[in-house]
Amino acid sequence: MSEISRNSIRLSLPPEPNLAWAYFLDVDGTLLEIADTPEKACFDEAVLDLIEQVHRATGGAMALVSGRSIEDLDARIGKRYLSIAGQHGLERRDACGRLRVYADSFHARPEMRMALDELLGNHPALLLEDKGLTMALHYRQAPHLASHSLRIMTDIVARSNGKLALQHGKCVLEIRPAGFDKGVAVVEYLKEPPFAARRPVFIGDDRTDEHGFDVVDRVGGVSIKVGHGKTCARYRLPDVAAVRHWLSQMLGELK
Repeated sequence: MSEISRNSIRLSLPPEPNLAWAYFLDVDGTLLEIADTPEKACFDEAVLDLIEQVHRATGGAMALVSGRSIEDLDARIGKRYLSIAGQHGLERRDACGRLRVYADSFHARPEMRMALDELLGNHPALLLEDKGLTMALHYRQAPHLASHSLRIMTDIVARSNGKLALQHGKCVLEIRPAGFDKGVAVVEYLKEPPFAARRPVFIGDDRTDEHGFDVVDRVGGVSIKVGHGKTCARYRLPDVAAVRHWLSQMLGELK
């Protein structure tokens, strides 16, 4: 099997996809190219058609597992009513359309907003994305502020007495309630039809996806890291185009 080498880490290309498996897909950096700002990301018709076909072909055993909110994703994908875990698993819609929200309040929100509003006032190149249950500070337009942003966000989390957690991503730092991540969302899906009793696949590109990789690895699934960088995933695909191509391979079985 051919291999891809990145940062001295060699990971095999994944096996061919199977219609009998369950698919958990990150969005930004996995199905979509990462945009300068979150609102600029766009689901093109090709990827909308792909996820709809994969969803149908697998009998609904496909879920988007994203840091974005379900509301945000629904607005972008249209009325497809897919299974979606949003905000790193803090909200989750199952295959029957039932919505579960696992945290209905955000601890220390007033104090947090005060500290972050002051930070943004001093550094307007930073972008704060308030998702309701999480807050993400993007520094893609100001990479020189990465260390300063990290100090501010770390201090906010430290003052929460364990109620908040800090999630690192690509040019983003996100504060969320502790105890929830993408791996937890996958575990919940695997208890339910049509995901139960299937071999799980998790595809993601960022540090936020490592929790998902770990969960599927522990149950003999297929974990796929997109792009370079250290990871606990067992396989690697080089980019978004490769992910789309890999997923489309299983649709040929229907022709």
